[in-house]
Amino acid sequence: MKLSYIVPVYKVEKYLNECIDSILAQSMDDYEIILVNDGSPDNCPAICVGYEVRYPDRIRVVHKKNGGLASARNAGLRVAKGDYIFFIDSDDFLKEDRVKDLYEAAVRFD
Repeated sequence: MKLSYIVPVYKVEKYLNECIDSILAQSMDDYEIILVNDGSPDNCPAICVGYEVRYPDRIRVVHKKNGGLASARNAGLRVAKGDYIFFIDSDDFLKEDRVKDLYEAAVRFD
């Protein structure tokens, strides 16, 4: 697997769908998405599970007690299988082909 996206999730139900959809829309096809529910008290856990059900070969959800951003990223790192890791905050989104461009640049320097 080339790439693991790790998305820490906490109180971002307003933005989460756009974030995940922007990852799914990237042109690279050898990736996984790890959504780390960091004990979010809103509707985020259900949103994450909904995506995991729709994309079981692509998306994995890790549920954990709230521990903050670093703790959530570390939980994602523990299960990531990609050669490269891409952290994206759950209130951000990616423009089309952004990750492909970054990946190609990284591979040139690898």
